[in-house]
Amino acid sequence: MKRRSFLAAGAGLAAQVPANPQSNLPFSGEKSKLKIRGVRLVRTRAKRPVPSYQPAPGSWSTGGVEVANPMSIYPEYKATRSLFYPDPGGLGSFTVEIQTDKGVSGLGSGGMAGGPIVEGHLKKLLMGEDPFNVERIWDILWRSTMYYGRKGAVINAISGVDIAVWDIVGKALGMPVYKLLGGETKARIPCYCTGNDLEQHIEFGYKRLKLAMPHGPADGKEGQRKNVELVKRTRSLLGADGDIMLDCWMAWTERYTLEMAELLEPYKVYWMEECLQPHDYEGFGRLRQQIKSTRIVTGEHEYTRYGFRQLLAHNAAEIWQPDIKWCGGLTELRRIGALASAYDIPVIPHSGGQRDSVHWIMAATNSPWAEMFMPAPGGPAVVYERYQEDNNLTKGPEGIYTRPSEQPGFGFDFEAAGPA
Repeated sequence: MKRRSFLAAGAGLAAQVPANPQSNLPFSGEKSKLKIRGVRLVRTRAKRPVPSYQPAPGSWSTGGVEVANPMSIYPEYKATRSLFYPDPGGLGSFTVEIQTDKGVSGLGSGGMAGGPIVEGHLKKLLMGEDPFNVERIWDILWRSTMYYGRKGAVINAISGVDIAVWDIVGKALGMPVYKLLGGETKARIPCYCTGNDLEQHIEFGYKRLKLAMPHGPADGKEGQRKNVELVKRTRSLLGADGDIMLDCWMAWTERYTLEMAELLEPYKVYWMEECLQPHDYEGFGRLRQQIKSTRIVTGEHEYTRYGFRQLLAHNAAEIWQPDIKWCGGLTELRRIGALASAYDIPVIPHSGGQRDSVHWIMAATNSPWAEMFMPAPGGPAVVYERYQEDNNLTKGPEGIYTRPSEQPGFGFDFEAAGPA
């Protein structure tokens, strides 16, 4: 069958199948007659590249600034995360391309160190599978890696594969992924921006800002004072009605968090994120019991529904923050979201404004916001114009809004540029 006729048939099929988000997936009973015939890691390139530029001196977005982290207790690793991150090479994040026998292919990106697992193990399990069987594929990958996986790099690998499978399904049916999930639940998605280039973000139009906390217990009282000054300055720039969130990136302790919550109470912080190390469910639960001036949230470094079940059991977070590239992909994000919805817990995915998880946010009734990042300041105007266009950004009463792409699949703004 030629690809054009296959896609046309698929689009007609999609129109006939009821899209009830409370039932099985609309396409789950159909036979796509597609078979996976190729799996490879790829380099990517932007479909519409923008000029490179030297960021403005001192801008936060360059990554060359201090951010509190779990390694801050060791002076030689304290200054930047890059000092303890893996060297460039095979242990970074990855993008996988999955090819089918009828010319429809999909792309998916996964987290750190997942690429070698895709090539060394998952690839052989995917060959010959029908990509429409998303639940079957996910379960095969989960069960076959359970003896050495369950968290971390293995789930990062499964995440990238799962996203690529969904991209195939959307392309085969000629539909954006959010429509496969049941359609839109909101006209557009309010956004917040993460980073400490405050003036740039406010000038662009953001009214919700998440700050990367530069200091933690290793910096003592002086660090606390500097953290407070950053929040105070943000509140003065943003005004009384904007929302301020804090990203503490696993760097604080219970005592330090309690002290910071008290010091920051006058500035009406909306949430304090990932204050403790992610496995400290009991500690997060105690913080929720004691802190009433703000919300305690976490989940960026949590894996699968089983990890989020631990957050639930310990009443550890008022908002859950899974990352689609780390938590198990879109298939598992759906399950995490369903678990949360049964307990009226909002889910605001980490990096949720990226072009994959934004589809889930659009289709989910319990996902109110998307996280965005801006290109570093100091670039030519086209950089920020393209940022707005590529992310479907608009402005309104809540600041900046986004929407998913209407292209089939995820509508990524990048493409494969050859083997990795």
